[in-house]
Amino acid sequence: MNTSWYALCCLALLQAFIPGSSPLKSIPYYFQKNPFTCRQVSVFEIAQDLGAVISSNSAIFLPSHPPWSEVTKRWNTLIAPDIEIVVQPAEESDIPKVVQYCNDNGIEFLVVNRGHGLTAALNKFRGIQIDMKQLTAITIDSDGKSALFQGGVSVDEVVTALWDQGYVTTTGSSGSVGLTGLALGGGHGRYEGLYGLISDNVIHLNVVLADGSTVPVNETSYEDLFWAMKGAGHNFGIVTSLRLKIYPKQIATWHYHNYLWTQDKLEAVFEEMNRVQDHGNAPPLLGASFGHIRINRSVNEKEAILWWTSGYAGPASEVEHILRPFNAIEAISDEMGDVPYPEIHGPQDTATSSFPSGPYVMSTVMLQTYNITAQRQLYDLFNRNAALYPELGANALLMIEGYATAGVQAIDPISTAYPHRDEFHLAFFLAAAPEGSDLLEPARTWAKESWDIWNAGQPTRKPATYVNYGTGNEYESLESIYGYEPWRLERLRALKAKYDPYNRFRYYVPIIPY
Repeated sequence: MNTSWYALCCLALLQAFIPGSSPLKSIPYYFQKNPFTCRQVSVFEIAQDLGAVISSNSAIFLPSHPPWSEVTKRWNTLIAPDIEIVVQPAEESDIPKVVQYCNDNGIEFLVVNRGHGLTAALNKFRGIQIDMKQLTAITIDSDGKSALFQGGVSVDEVVTALWDQGYVTTTGSSGSVGLTGLALGGGHGRYEGLYGLISDNVIHLNVVLADGSTVPVNETSYEDLFWAMKGAGHNFGIVTSLRLKIYPKQIATWHYHNYLWTQDKLEAVFEEMNRVQDHGNAPPLLGASFGHIRINRSVNEKEAILWWTSGYAGPASEVEHILRPFNAIEAISDEMGDVPYPEIHGPQDTATSSFPSGPYVMSTVMLQTYNITAQRQLYDLFNRNAALYPELGANALLMIEGYATAGVQAIDPISTAYPHRDEFHLAFFLAAAPEGSDLLEPARTWAKESWDIWNAGQPTRKPATYVNYGTGNEYESLESIYGYEPWRLERLRALKAKYDPYNRFRYYVPIIPY
């Protein structure tokens, strides 16, 4: 077949779907989902092609390979992109080569660190997964003020490596999650009361753009993109490595105090939480207070209980007087201790092994304060549904996260794309419901009802969504994620047109939908 004639026919066919169009360049960028191609190649041929251009220590996996289930594993199995090939680059310089190959051949690409993305947009993906698990180098600068992290590092790896050298930095609170993805969406964690979000500590990003070019992004180079990457970065490029501020470890141990309460203590607990959190004025060292409501069969098979943990950057002697009101609330059990910072994940139940993967239905909100009436309504809804659907109730929870936010609020809100510096708590509903089961619709209804109750509890505020917890539910508006000020989305869309005109990065809470 004459290749030129075939290409011309393909172009004519494309234009036939766009009335009145002539040159391809006249098509608005938001219709150009990917560079147009007619080439059809097998996954085996693609693997051969890529193997010839990327570094020798890189790995390429096909569905027939034994490790396939492991390299395509995701935390939420209900969100399942259609992966045809997995490439694990051994060098940062491999990534632009893979992107360029995909562009040349009309193949979609999806970058993965640890596979914790929750957004339903991932279900629309089909193509090559670029898995950054081999890119885990950490280099501390000689001045001890910053460190360079490759794009595949996890929170556990960062915390441990820095601590061993006498430093800490801002990370997420869960040890199993990747650092880079969190940073692109802000990144809440235990040290934000002192130092702000992860994104607030980013100094420099090495970014692969949608066209395959690699650019340095910082305050003086691509400064407009630097603004966007700190809060909406998933939409703009691949971060192969980033430089973060680091800080000398000045605190030897973290104190934790965990409580287990029956439901009749719920109001008293949340009243004390509101008092301590004080509308965002919690002590900066009271880094992380988490809780969940769920069925604990060892305590009560039918009635949910409240578990809570407070983590403080310092010893018990500095914080137990703050926690005294909680100690006065009669608990089923409580435990406390002081541990080095890398060990705090365990007792606070955020370690790598704490959260098994599953087919999860979710909804999520951000809050300024805990509405006591709403928390009771959420609890009662939980118990009713757990009784109606015992299998669903056994694998459901209401999660509430509170952080010391002084460091977050200290940053000028217009200086980054992250829009929610006046929101102090994260909360979400989660239930395991396999695709196709008769539990899926009840779980979705339960998720929406929980979302409604949380938001009804703050009637003077608009719904807010933390982008890193974005689920893609139809009731999550783009404004709730990227900010209600009109200029925010206008600026992000203009930058999207500039840096990703074909909308190649559209599978993680996309500014321009699929």
